[in-house]
Amino acid sequence: MKWDKLCPFAAVQEENYVIKILFVCHGNICRSPMAEFIMKELAGRAGRQEDFIIDSAATSAEELGNDMYPPAKKMLQEKGIPFTRRAARQIRRGDYEYYDYIIGLDSYNIRNLESFFNGDPEGKISMLLGRPVADPWYTGDFETTYDDLIEGCGRLLERL
Repeated sequence: MKWDKLCPFAAVQEENYVIKILFVCHGNICRSPMAEFIMKELAGRAGRQEDFIIDSAATSAEELGNDMYPPAKKMLQEKGIPFTRRAARQIRRGDYEYYDYIIGLDSYNIRNLESFFNGDPEGKISMLLGRPVADPWYTGDFETTYDDLIEGCGRLLERL
């Protein structure tokens, strides 16, 4: 994993510092919004919701404005993870400056992020588990995706 390449948390930790996390997948209708709401829920359960700003985005423009994919919503609902209606958005140039952690959910997203941001000079871009999270849009396996996201978000929360 590239966690050590990310901004060292000790260097940015100060009283009232809010950690900004952006999860990124291809369309921002399955994996990245699931990760966003899972991370928000885990932070809330830990009493740390005020410590974070958590969002998600897409590398593509294919699903802009669309809400989360219904089977992704269904999986979160079955697992007791609250979510709200949202509109898919694409990454923006200013996201690199704003977010402390930009978490791509597969190697394709990592390559697109590094290309879009002209590299990763501050080491903010990383893969959640150090390996791809399968895209349920293609696999239809939302359970495995959910399990990977719970594991990855849990590790991230512990790290931060």
